[in-house]
Amino acid sequence: MDTLPLIDPRTGKPRGTGSVAREPQVTAAIAAARRALPGWRALTPKERSRRLDRLAALIEEHADDYAVRERAGTGKPVHEAAGEVEQLADLFRFYAGAARTRTAPAAGTLVAGHESWVRWEPLGVVGVVVPWNYPLMMAAWRCAPALAAGNTVVAKPAETTPDALELLAEHAREALGEGVLRVLPGDRETGRLLVSGDVDMIAFTGSAMAGAEVAARAGTRRVSLELGGNSPVLVLPDAPDDTWAELAAATTYNAGQSCAVPARVITLRANYESALSLLTAALRERRAGRDFGPLNNTDQAARYDRIVASSAAKVTVSGETEIAPGEEGGFWRPTTVLAELPDDDPAVREEVFGPLLTVQAAESVEAAVALANGVPQALAASVWTRDLMTGLDLAGRLDAGETWLNCHLVQTAELPHGGRGASGHGTDLSALALHEYQRPKTVTARLRGAPGAQ
Repeated sequence: MDTLPLIDPRTGKPRGTGSVAREPQVTAAIAAARRALPGWRALTPKERSRRLDRLAALIEEHADDYAVRERAGTGKPVHEAAGEVEQLADLFRFYAGAARTRTAPAAGTLVAGHESWVRWEPLGVVGVVVPWNYPLMMAAWRCAPALAAGNTVVAKPAETTPDALELLAEHAREALGEGVLRVLPGDRETGRLLVSGDVDMIAFTGSAMAGAEVAARAGTRRVSLELGGNSPVLVLPDAPDDTWAELAAATTYNAGQSCAVPARVITLRANYESALSLLTAALRERRAGRDFGPLNNTDQAARYDRIVASSAAKVTVSGETEIAPGEEGGFWRPTTVLAELPDDDPAVREEVFGPLLTVQAAESVEAAVALANGVPQALAASVWTRDLMTGLDLAGRLDAGETWLNCHLVQTAELPHGGRGASGHGTDLSALALHEYQRPKTVTARLRGAPGAQ
C-alpha cells in the first residue's frame, strides 16, 4: 500500500503515517466481502443479532482504546470521544435487536385464490464512505443497519481519521466473522475506487459536491446520501431563559463540525438586539482548547477562514481560546458570531462547519420561516419558544428532516435522521434505516382449489 502523512489537529504537526489502499487492495476487500455474503445473509436474525451484540461488547471492553484512537485523528476532548464510543456500542446493540424485527406491506389473500407475502432481502455488499467529523459514529450509523439487514460491508474512513475504524475492523473480524466488515484506509481516490467497484450499494456521508460525484459513479445502484446541513434556529421573544447557553453548547460540540449543528439564528426584529447580546455572551463562555477541540485539518481550516473573510457582516464578535502549551500550531478557531449581514451572505448560504453562528432579523414569524427555508440544505432545525402550540406548528413548517423544540442535537438510536434537498436523501438511525439496506420481494402462490390449480 501507499502511505500518507497523518497530522495531529491539536498541534498541526505530523503524528505518523497512514496506509492508502489502491486498486488491488480495494478489489481484494470487496471480493472478501462478497465471499462472506452467503454465510452472513444465511444466518438467522437471532444469530446475526448475537454476533452484533458481541461486537458491541468488545467495543465496551476496549472503550479506552477506541477513545484514544478517536482523539488522535480528531482532537476531540476526552469527554466527547468517550461519549461517542459509548454511542458506538449502543448503536450496534440497538441494531442487534432490530435485526430480529420484521416489517412488511400487507400480506395474505389479496388476490382471489392466491396467498401473497413479502420477503425483505439484503442488497449484497455495501460500500460505506465515512467522514472525519465523527469517524466512529458515522461508521455505526451506516454499518450497523447494513449488517443487521444481512449485508456485508466495506467501509472507507476519511484519510485523516483511520485509527478507530481499524480497531473496529479487528473486533468485527472476531465477533462477526472474516470479511463481514472490512475497512479500507485511504484517500479520495480510494473512495472513488470503492464506489466504482463491485459493490451493490453505496452509503456516503460528506459534502454535497462529493455526494454528486458518488451518485454519478453509482449509476443505477442504490445510493444513500447524507450531504450536510445549514441548520436554522428560530428564536422567538418568549424563548426559555437557557436558550442561549444551550445553543452555545450545541454550536461548539465537536467544534461545530456537525451536519446538524446550529448554524443560523433567526429572530424577530424587535428581539434582535437582545438576542445578539445574549448569544454573544453565551458563546464567549465557550473556549477552544478548554471546552471544545480544533478543526480537523488544513483544508477545513482554510475553508472556514475563507467563508469568514468573505462575509459582508458588519458585526463580527469572536471569543477567546485556551490552548495548552505545545498546541498553539493546531487548527483551533474561537467561537464567532456574524451579524448584520445580507441574506445571501456566504456564511448564510454555505455550511460553515465550525464554532460559528450567524444572526438574522425577520420582520415577522412568516418572514422568519421563509429565511429558515431559504437555503438549499434541509437537514435539521430548531425552534425556541415557551408556547408549545406555536413551537410545534413552526417545527412542522420548517423544511428539515429533523427538528427540535427548545433543544438541539438531541438524538437517539430509536429516532430517524435524514436530509432533504441539497442535504441528500435516505434514512439513518431507527429501525427504518434497515430498509435502506434491503429490498422487498413479493411472493404469490396459487392456492389449492383455486381456478386452474391441480
